[in-house]
Amino acid sequence: MCLALYYVLPARARNAVLLAFSLLFYAWGELEYSAVMLVSIAGNHLCGALVARAQGARRGRILAIGLALNLALLGLFKYAGWLVRELAGLALDLGATPPPSWTGFEVHLPIGISFFTFQAMSYLIDVARREAEPQKRLTDFALYLALFPQLVAGPIVRYSDVARQLVKRRHRTALFASGVQRFIQGLAKKLLLANTVGSAADEVFAVPGAELTPAAAWLGTVCYTLQIYFDFSGYSDMAIGLGRMFGFRFRENFLHPYGAASVTDFWRRWHVSLSTWFRDYLYVPLGGNRGGTLRTYRNLWTVFLLCGLWHGAAWTFVAWGAFHGALLVFERAVLGRPPRGPAGHVYTLLMVMVGWVFFRAESLSGALAHLGAMAGFTAPTGAALEAAPLLEPELLAALLIGPLAATRLPLYASVWLQRRVKGSPLAPAYDLAAAVALLALFLASAAELASGSYNPFIYFRF
Repeated sequence: MCLALYYVLPARARNAVLLAFSLLFYAWGELEYSAVMLVSIAGNHLCGALVARAQGARRGRILAIGLALNLALLGLFKYAGWLVRELAGLALDLGATPPPSWTGFEVHLPIGISFFTFQAMSYLIDVARREAEPQKRLTDFALYLALFPQLVAGPIVRYSDVARQLVKRRHRTALFASGVQRFIQGLAKKLLLANTVGSAADEVFAVPGAELTPAAAWLGTVCYTLQIYFDFSGYSDMAIGLGRMFGFRFRENFLHPYGAASVTDFWRRWHVSLSTWFRDYLYVPLGGNRGGTLRTYRNLWTVFLLCGLWHGAAWTFVAWGAFHGALLVFERAVLGRPPRGPAGHVYTLLMVMVGWVFFRAESLSGALAHLGAMAGFTAPTGAALEAAPLLEPELLAALLIGPLAATRLPLYASVWLQRRVKGSPLAPAYDLAAAVALLALFLASAAELASGSYNPFIYFRF
């Protein structure tokens, strides 16, 4: 319906259509918290205008106030509950009696608040740096923050990347067609691959590490490694595809990260919109790699510690961020140049999978127990979870297809075939086969969605 109205109504009404449907989309899932989104829109639009007019030190003060208000909003909804519960636990450890309300204190986490808050902060910083002009129209700024294709699951879109597109976009048939293709590919990643391996990962991680055989622990880790990639990149593909259907061009967010030969390289490819956000708006202002070796290492570790905390209010996320920060420092300080070839890929995948255990586990003790099971340090007794009963045909297919689909191989194969048939009598047959394959993916995804089976939305924690 949104697409139909978007293209049927005059061009001047298109942004209004997109904004209306974006706000409706958010209200559909978070009606009572839509006010948080609206307050963020109004406050950041006003602050952006004030920052643009201010000069010298006054500009910095206004920017600081704007950033502080954004961080306060994020802190209230994302971290307040966790901090209060941690204080209650600390009080109990010290022999004090905290108020009863502290123990189970919870604050609802509005969907997508981490994404639209970071986008708002990048807007203010870019305006303050004179790298972007302030958006004069409140409705266009609202569309930037609330645009539904990427609102709840990213990627984090920089204002400077879409500022012109908010005012004027070129709509082409080829762009629309590529958007449809990209959306279907993302949908299939999420429903056919991520959900399949995710179900097995949930089953394994629900079992204490002491009750896992090494094979079951490894299976759970491999499944989660595939799930989080196909889930995250699938949503990014859908957002990029939907954006193209409406004339927007969003930057790529995943660049085949499991093909990286080092953890440093992994972070150039994984969730690029987030890693570059932290680089440009935190790592560089902290001093980056200027100021000496030790300060560079401190900056790297600090950035990834905060990156972990951004993903969720839990010590497991802090540990995950600290682990990756330590790996980056280790690669710079000790390895120098990480191993190339198969050895580099094996090292990187192993480190990334260890990190994913912290990311997925419900507690630090649970993560360590799971890693202990992977290493064979546990000796399960009684009804230990075995890997074999989990390996049903659907999961086996996903475990075979997933690692291949996570590489550049499908892209290389597609480009090679297109070049081979281009201009030949086989070109129409190839185009028809590609269209049929895409339709089959869509129908299979639609059937999976209609079945109402396992379909988690893991972004609620972010």
